[in-house]
Amino acid sequence: MKKRITLLALIGVFSAGSALASGWRIPEQSVNSTALSGAYVANAHGADAAYFNPANMSFADEKERWQVEVDAMYIHLNSVEFEHLTTPIMDGDSKKEDFLLPLFHLVSPEFSNMRLGLSFTVPGGLAKRWDDPYQGATAGEFSLEVLELNPSLSYKLHERVSIAAGVRGVYSKGRVSSDAQGAFTGSPLLTTVSRELEGDSIDEGYNLALTVNPLENLTTAVTWRSRVDLTLEADDLTLRSTGLIPALTDQLYSGGGSVTVPLPEVLTVAAAYSMGNTTVEISWDRTFWSDYKQLDFDYDAAIALTPILQAAFDTPQARDYNDADAFRIGVTQKLLEERLTLMAGFAIDKTPVPDHSLGFELPDSDAKIYSVGCKYKLNDQYELGLAYLYDDKEERQLRLDDNNAIVGEFTNAAAHLVTIGLNTTF
Repeated sequence: MKKRITLLALIGVFSAGSALASGWRIPEQSVNSTALSGAYVANAHGADAAYFNPANMSFADEKERWQVEVDAMYIHLNSVEFEHLTTPIMDGDSKKEDFLLPLFHLVSPEFSNMRLGLSFTVPGGLAKRWDDPYQGATAGEFSLEVLELNPSLSYKLHERVSIAAGVRGVYSKGRVSSDAQGAFTGSPLLTTVSRELEGDSIDEGYNLALTVNPLENLTTAVTWRSRVDLTLEADDLTLRSTGLIPALTDQLYSGGGSVTVPLPEVLTVAAAYSMGNTTVEISWDRTFWSDYKQLDFDYDAAIALTPILQAAFDTPQARDYNDADAFRIGVTQKLLEERLTLMAGFAIDKTPVPDHSLGFELPDSDAKIYSVGCKYKLNDQYELGLAYLYDDKEERQLRLDDNNAIVGEFTNAAAHLVTIGLNTTF
């Protein structure tokens, strides 16, 4: 496969992508997780346990049957509004974004106290487009798609204890296009610089899970998703500068390059307690974004021969992200002889992006998440589910003392997510 550099990694926004969780993460990858605002780890059951807590596969009721879940997830991102602190001409609105994503989960029958699981998910991504000149200078068009194939294996150590491990195969693909004007080092004249990048990468990691049932109605769980380093390489990378005096301003870099960007570790601790047909789960997860200190791109050829482009694109960019916490609660209620399941959730999600490195590619902020959902069992083999989640981002203001070239306020950032799914056993 031809390797090209991933857009977001070059600009340093790779780890800032999703509107649904800290950074670019999308934790909700099934009907249940959407309906419960991601508070679905200790109480994970059915086919989607293969992704959220594979240790729970050991306790599935269907010991001799395959379990399969197929979902479709629709995501809508609001237009983000930016109001400059002093200069109205620099105000702007991002475009609305819409996505339709496929999801798949599978759990095998039990064999020798073990079960196999397999999940295909979209655990992260970003799309942000600005037509306004001020915002478009650094974030004209960004898009990132992250796909993950995650096989796993669980082993029941005891009637109340299970462990699991899995392999993460992560594929990322994206594009960036931007133009900017300025007087860069190497040219005192007004110069336009642009970049056109496309890329993809395949990388791997692992995940671990532990479930302990200390009491009959109490389940506790810990899961870990490893850091994955995206080792991105480019054969097609174009940087260009133009100006009024070509001899002084016109330069071109066309060649290769490389960059490594971490996908950070995620630790989740959860507990679920059942009271008859009611189950309440609380969970805490930490995403270790502090791995992401800076973005430093290496070029295959001597970019020093193009001093304007070197000044515009070859300076390491500080990221200095913080570890981000999320606190979640979900309630599940079974009715009508357990044929109908109602769910609701709430979460508080913290952003990892500090003020000094916030950009138009992701105007991220702390969020409150609200969700509801239901499932209906058609018969002993099929169950339909539907869930809705609303991610409400707080307004975020950058002031003159925040050490950021951007000064102003971001408002109206929000996301709507709808997931519909079919569960079956055979």
